[in-house]
Amino acid sequence: MATTAFSCSRPLASTRSSPSSPFSSRRFLPSPRRRGPSTRTRTRIHLRAGSSLKEWGDFEDAVRSRDLPRALRFLQSVEPPPAQPSTESAAGGAVARVALPAPPGRDWEVLDACIDADDMRLVGRAYQFLADRGVLANFGKCKNIVLEGPREVTPTVLKEMTGLEAIKLAPKKWGLSGSSSYVLIGFLGGVSYLLTQGVDLRSNLAAILALVTADAMFLGGTCVAQISCFWPPYKRRILVHEAGHLLTAYLMGCPIRGVILDPFVALRMGIQGQAGTQFWDEKMEKELAEGHLSSTAFDRYCMILFAGIAAEALVYGEAEGGENDENLFRSLCILLDPPLSVAQMANRARWSVMQSYNLLKWHKKAHRAAVKALESGYSLSTVIRRIEEAISSDR
Repeated sequence: MATTAFSCSRPLASTRSSPSSPFSSRRFLPSPRRRGPSTRTRTRIHLRAGSSLKEWGDFEDAVRSRDLPRALRFLQSVEPPPAQPSTESAAGGAVARVALPAPPGRDWEVLDACIDADDMRLVGRAYQFLADRGVLANFGKCKNIVLEGPREVTPTVLKEMTGLEAIKLAPKKWGLSGSSSYVLIGFLGGVSYLLTQGVDLRSNLAAILALVTADAMFLGGTCVAQISCFWPPYKRRILVHEAGHLLTAYLMGCPIRGVILDPFVALRMGIQGQAGTQFWDEKMEKELAEGHLSSTAFDRYCMILFAGIAAEALVYGEAEGGENDENLFRSLCILLDPPLSVAQMANRARWSVMQSYNLLKWHKKAHRAAVKALESGYSLSTVIRRIEEAISSDR
């Protein structure tokens, strides 16, 4: 399930290192004396360290405590070292600059502090900071895809572009399709067999149904989802689904706060009953605050929303999950002015899932890398790193 998180707060003020700052040390070594009364040239050796081990330890502590403002403030205070040492000549002498590089790959870790951030603008600032540093080379590289091609997508066009019937790209009700139907048949068969053997399960079944109903009403199905996660095929499908949301949001330039795979953690963060990927679309938030929503922002949001369904269809040949994504899509269509008709909603859904399907197909290697990283329990920064590495190697 894809979720959005909108919030506003004062933007973080950037800081820059200065000669007196602890992040930039300057040491001058006197040059040896030269012979001759007319020569007063001195050579200065300028050592510049981006940070010390202790200071990077403070950065690690900020990441562990999920203190995004402090972690980002530290990175902004550390100027990147020059690519190579340079020598400057001046009237008073020569200056040799030697840069001590910061530990490689440490700046990625700031993304791990985004999960508890209340200010999504600060999360966006963290992604933009890394993108400006050249770390997130593919962040937002496909954001202009929403400007391309027609919007009319019939079921026939959808099949021609994806090779799948429209019914294969629609969420399924549990127990009516896929492997869940076999589980349901097996359960009903087992109950029937026990009843024929004289084992009365009516009281137990009534209690189970009552608990399931209460879970669905008050916890959004969290308990059932937690139990289902112990079934490997179900868990694998969730990973495929969420990796689709994650990769599409990343390529479309929407900052991701985190991917939640534990149903109880998702419940604590307001995502009831299942896993979820939280991303933020700054343009969409701004337009909604102004009382309008452009077609470009709406299309981008719909592509990310249907990316989980598209990912399942790409890997398994059909989608089972994504019912909540569809419900969220319908609720947003009703809020538009004027609201979309049923036929328009169906057409927009087909366009969105087709675009997401093709985008994930073009980046299939990156999607597999994201699934493996999520399956291994890696942090968000590592997952995004795996995506970047997969895209770079695929070139």
